[in-house]
Amino acid sequence: MATGGPVAFTAPHADVARAAHALLADGASAVDAMVAASAAIAVAYPHMNSLGGDGFWLVCPPQGEPIAIDACGYSAAAATPQWYAERGLAAIPGRGGAAALCMGGTVDGWRVAREVAGEAGLAVRPLPELLAPAIAMARDGIEVTTTLVAACEKLAAEDSGSDEFRRLFLPGGVVPAAGDTLRNPELGDFIATLAREGSEAFYRGSLTGTLQAGLAAAGSPLAAEDFADYRARRVAPLQLDIDGAQLYNLPAPTQGVASLLILGIYQQLRERLPQAREVDRVHCLVEATKHAFAVRDAQVCDPQHLSPDWAGLLQAEHIAALAGEVDGERAAPWPREAAHGDTVWMGALDDQGWMVSFIQSVYWEFGSAVVIPGTGLVWNNRGLSFSLDPDHVNCLRPRCKPFHTLNPAAARCADGRRMVYGTMGGEGQPQTQAALFSRYYWEDVPLAEAIADGRWLLGRTWGDSDNDLKIEESLFRRIGDELAARGHAVKCVPQHVEMMGHAGAICLSPDASVEAASDPRSDGAALHSVAAGGAA
Repeated sequence: MATGGPVAFTAPHADVARAAHALLADGASAVDAMVAASAAIAVAYPHMNSLGGDGFWLVCPPQGEPIAIDACGYSAAAATPQWYAERGLAAIPGRGGAAALCMGGTVDGWRVAREVAGEAGLAVRPLPELLAPAIAMARDGIEVTTTLVAACEKLAAEDSGSDEFRRLFLPGGVVPAAGDTLRNPELGDFIATLAREGSEAFYRGSLTGTLQAGLAAAGSPLAAEDFADYRARRVAPLQLDIDGAQLYNLPAPTQGVASLLILGIYQQLRERLPQAREVDRVHCLVEATKHAFAVRDAQVCDPQHLSPDWAGLLQAEHIAALAGEVDGERAAPWPREAAHGDTVWMGALDDQGWMVSFIQSVYWEFGSAVVIPGTGLVWNNRGLSFSLDPDHVNCLRPRCKPFHTLNPAAARCADGRRMVYGTMGGEGQPQTQAALFSRYYWEDVPLAEAIADGRWLLGRTWGDSDNDLKIEESLFRRIGDELAARGHAVKCVPQHVEMMGHAGAICLSPDASVEAASDPRSDGAALHSVAAGGAA
């Protein structure tokens, strides 16, 4: 058999990385490997994501710009501020059926991604082959990780979660211990049905009635028509040209525009500080984040309701104006509330040179904490991004998409390097992307080191009431005092703490060498090899 090109896969769970890498090594496409991983990680990391949540794709061909896929669910047709008022709710609750107001889009994203692959002439393998690892994991059981234990402890302390949730994740009212085996055979059967019947089974087929009835019984406004009308769709990716590279991300309703703005602003600040020290670089990235987030919070909403200013947000004049507002020596004030985010990012490279940057989430850990009876499926609570205030940029409307922290990234460099990268972490996603990319691209730091080195997080995170600048210990020792002297409200946190996200990246160079990295803050792995034969 002829030897194929290099392949790589990175995921925040090692078992998932191994399963997807095995497919790539056997000649599967990056798209098919990612479909397999999407299903498998929903089993292996049930607190971080679910097939009842959302996904976003950047499918990157060897030449040309990526194909972006929005597999984000919309709000129910019945979801209005009045619907909540009639139930005595002044705000959308965090858990329960009333929090489960948005369709899960990730499964239909598989269909669209495989259509993209087929149109490009890539082999499209049978779904039963791709979903077999996920089915086996669900039926045989997964090893409980420390992060899963922490999420279960949080839900137990909240005393939230449906009866099915407690049966599955808190058996006998007890939080499972790290190393225990957790089985979810009903989810295995659910995925087996998807393997046989495809995404139609979820939205317009044999599984739809069970899903809708379970949600309705929990108090969700989602109806059968919301399932039947849903379609994931291809969208035009956002692009920002910086010195020597094109950067790509997802458009609204994601915060992809903020991720690109941070790097665009930072490039201009770097030009002012050609001999910048590390403290200068981090200060400028943090200040760029403040300006990018202010734009994001004012502008990002359902794509049908974007302001006339949207088209100019990534224009050079706007970025220059934002950069001009940054003080290179003093921190701007920053009191604001940050978003939650439990998510998985994964990256793939196949032997034909196609790459995928993919992200999948249910928003908070375990989403709405509604597990639909008979399916083992956790439903998302992404609708919490809506406001019941009619004047809010993300006011709740029927069939609209909520603001999303999710945003997978990709880059094409003038020297021929191509890169996919991303992270979980809600508010931290743009910040971690900026740390990772700037270290790798501008400072020539190896990819694994760029991810593993100490990071920072501006603003609140899970269960935290402070809007300070949290800095991991190794980085704090180097620059913490100097940042404080510039006016940053800094706080040292332990090294490799999970709040900093689970980042990953793959970079393919013109000589076919590959760098692939996974975050030591996760339970993941990054694997690469040479495929045995092409994707036949």
